[in-house]
Amino acid sequence: MSGHSKWSSIKHKKGAADAKRGQLFSKLSRAIMVAAKEGGPDPTGNLALQNAIEKARSYSMPKDNIERAIAKGAGGDAEGANFETVVYEGYGPDGVAVLVEAVTDNRNRTASEVRHVFSRHGGNLGTTGAVAWQFDRRGVVLVAASGVDEDELVLVAADAGADDVELDGSSYVVSSAPEATSTVRGALEGAGFAVESAELAMIPKTTVAIVDEATARRVMKLVESLEETEDVQDVYANFDIPGAMLEAVVS
Repeated sequence: MSGHSKWSSIKHKKGAADAKRGQLFSKLSRAIMVAAKEGGPDPTGNLALQNAIEKARSYSMPKDNIERAIAKGAGGDAEGANFETVVYEGYGPDGVAVLVEAVTDNRNRTASEVRHVFSRHGGNLGTTGAVAWQFDRRGVVLVAASGVDEDELVLVAADAGADDVELDGSSYVVSSAPEATSTVRGALEGAGFAVESAELAMIPKTTVAIVDEATARRVMKLVESLEETEDVQDVYANFDIPGAMLEAVVS
């Protein structure tokens, strides 16, 4: 199991704790507003909105909050109209490629904040296209591993359109083409599996092996600091840190 895939599980558990304190919902709302603004309010014909809703559901965001965010984005609400999606690319310690997705109402402010975080943690912000080619967008569904019959999980996932199932110790990572994410989640839930999260993610084509704890701490501090930046929605990186070391260095 790659350390990068394990990070998906750890990040979701950390995010779920944040969601309980209400700290994540504003970011989720922004993503929904932008998706509804750019592609319309009907998720069946708007893949970005469909997946923004799936992610919000994964963190137990109330239905009323989701519906309000859709209405704001699609209805030209002043708050929703000001936000747009921006992607930043850069490098962290040991040449780890980092992709940052943000939703902002002020590009200059967000770029300055992201650049500062890269600089502070031993990385550097690159130009558009610098690292994006190293990632593929995929649908990722996490399923609680406890009590699961792996053969049955693989069969249900494959029938729904998934093309890979990987165990990380506490969760199964089920991946698919982006457009199959919602179908895969529905099939797994319908079969009785405990779905922990479902969202689109940028998966690295190749990874950078991190073998010492000091470097691992620097890499994870950069990633976590970027994720804590107000306008940042998601951070993807192509590190591969051994599972035990990853758990030890995550704050």
